[in-house]
Amino acid sequence: MATLLLTVIYIAFIGLGIPDSLFGTAWPAIYTEFQLPISFASFVSVTICCGTIVSSMSSAKLIRRFGTNRVSAFSTALTAAALLGFSFSGNLLMMCLCAIPLGLGAGAIDTALNNYVALHYSATHMSFLHCFFGVGVSVSPFVLSLVISGGSGWRGGYRIAFGIQLAITALLAVTLPVWKKVHGQPESGEGREARDLSLRDIARIPGVKLMWCLFITSCAIECTCGNWASTFLVEYKHTAAEQAARIVMFYYAGMTLGRFLSGLLAARLDSWRIIAIGQAVLGAALVILLIPGAPAAAAAGLFLVGLGNGPMFPNFNYLTPQSFGEEASQAVMGTQMAASYAGIMAAPAVCGLLGQSAGMGIFPFYLLVFYLVMLAVTQKARKLLKR
Repeated sequence: MATLLLTVIYIAFIGLGIPDSLFGTAWPAIYTEFQLPISFASFVSVTICCGTIVSSMSSAKLIRRFGTNRVSAFSTALTAAALLGFSFSGNLLMMCLCAIPLGLGAGAIDTALNNYVALHYSATHMSFLHCFFGVGVSVSPFVLSLVISGGSGWRGGYRIAFGIQLAITALLAVTLPVWKKVHGQPESGEGREARDLSLRDIARIPGVKLMWCLFITSCAIECTCGNWASTFLVEYKHTAAEQAARIVMFYYAGMTLGRFLSGLLAARLDSWRIIAIGQAVLGAALVILLIPGAPAAAAAGLFLVGLGNGPMFPNFNYLTPQSFGEEASQAVMGTQMAASYAGIMAAPAVCGLLGQSAGMGIFPFYLLVFYLVMLAVTQKARKLLKR
C-alpha cells in the first residue's frame, strides 16, 4: 500500500511540474500575438509566485485541518482550472487572473508532498519525487513544440496540459482513502505532533535563514532558465521559436536526469556530498553558457545547468527533518517553500527587466551571480547544520 501511495505522489508531482515550464516556453509566441514587451512576462510570473508564497505560508494549518491527501487533490484541481483559463486568455490581464489559482494550488502541493516524503520515505525517494517533477516540466516544452506551429498554437499546448492535470486530479480523488492506511499515521502525514510555530519562531532556529538563502538561489537559477532560456535563444541566439522549445526541453531533461542520478547516489552518499557534486557540474555549465557560439553549445550548457542544479532542491528538502526536527519540519518546510517562490518571483522578473534594457546576452552572467552566492552559503550552512 505504501508503494501505491508513493506512485500516486510521484504522479502528483508530474502534475506540479507541467505548468512550471509551459509559460516560459510559450512566452515568445504569446508576447508576439499580444504585441507586448518581452519583460511583461514578469507580471504573470510574479502573480503566480505571490499565490504560492501565500499558500506555502498557510500550508501547515491547512494540512493539519484537511490532511495532505485532500489538500493535494483540491490544489491539483485548482491548477487544472487555471491552465484551462490560460488557454482562453485574450490579454495579459486575463492571464494574471488565471495565475492566481495556479500559484495557490502549486504552493500547497509542493509544501504538503515534500514534507510527507521527507518524513516517511528515504532520500532516494525524495530525489525520485523531484525527478518526476522533472518529467512534468519536460513534457510541456515537448508538447508545445509539437503544436505551437499548428492551428491551435500555444493555446493547444495549454489545453493538452489541462487534460493531463484533470486526469491527475481524478486519480488523487479516487485514492483519497489510501492515505489513511499507510504508515499508521494520520492523513496530515506528521510523524509526531506538529508544532505550531510563528514566522519569528522559525527564523530564530539556527540554520533556517541559511537554508532560505539556498532555496532562493537554487530556485532563482532554475526558474530564470525556465522563464528566459527560450527568449535568450530566440532573441540572442536567433533560433526559431519551435527550435527554442526543443532546446529548452533538453534543459528540463537534464534536470530530470540530475534528480534521478541523485536518487541513485543517495544510497551511497549523504545529501551534502550530492549537493557538492551538483554544484561542480553547475559551475561547468555556466562556463559553457558564457562562451559565444551556436545554439548547440547553448543547448549543452542548459542541459548541464539542469543536470547540476536539479539535485539541489530535493536534497535541501530532505535535510529539513534531520536539521530542524520532525515536529518543526512542516512549519519550516512552509517557510522554505515561501523562500523558494520569493526567488522564483524576483529573480526572473529582474532578469526580464535587465534583458529588456541591456539585451538577453546578460542571461548567463545573471545566473552566475546566484551560483556564486549559493557556493558561499552552502559552505556556511553545511558546517552549522552538520554540527
